[in-house]
Amino acid sequence: MGKILSVNGSPRKNGNTSLMLQTVLEACKGHDTEMYQAGGNPVQGCKACGGCGSHVGRCTQDDWFNELYSKMAKADAIILGSPTYVADVTPEVKAVIDRACYVSRRDNMRFSRKIGASVTAARRAGSIQTLDSINHFFFISDMIVPGSNYWNMSLCKEAGGYEQDKEGIATMHRLGENIAWLLEKLKA
Repeated sequence: MGKILSVNGSPRKNGNTSLMLQTVLEACKGHDTEMYQAGGNPVQGCKACGGCGSHVGRCTQDDWFNELYSKMAKADAIILGSPTYVADVTPEVKAVIDRACYVSRRDNMRFSRKIGASVTAARRAGSIQTLDSINHFFFISDMIVPGSNYWNMSLCKEAGGYEQDKEGIATMHRLGENIAWLLEKLKA
C-alpha cells in the first residue's frame, strides 16, 4: 500500500479542482490517500534566501508550506491540482512548486522517483500551460509522471461543472488507476 497526497491549489475548497482530485483518489483503491487544501491560504513565494540549505527539509519562511512539505516528503505519490488562472497555475501552487523544488533539492532530492501527477480545471483554454508548469516541477525533481487517456483536465466554467464532464471524470478515474497500478509496480 502506498501513500498518495493530493494538493488542492484552488481557493474553492469544494470546487471543480477538488472534485477532480477526489475522483483520482477514489480510483486509487487500496492505497492511503489524503487531500491537502493549499488554495486560499496566504503563502509567500520563494525568496531565494538560501536558508533551506542550512535548514534541511524546511523552508525558513514560517507558514503552512513546511507542514505540506513534510506530507510531500512522506508520500509515495503527489497529485497537484490547480484551476487555470490566466493560462497558468494559481499563486499558491506556484509558491508550492518553487519552494518545494528548492527545499527538496537541498534535502537529498527528496522527491526523486516518487510519482507526480497534475490536474487542472479550465473555463475554456490555458489548461495545457497549467499542466506543463506543474509537470516541469515533477520532471526537474526526478519524479515519475503517469498519464491518462486524455490530458488531465476538465472544461468546466461554473461551480460543479466538472460533474457534467463525463470525459473529464473518465480521465481522472483512469489517472487514479494508473497511479495505483504504477505504485504497485514500484513497490513490488
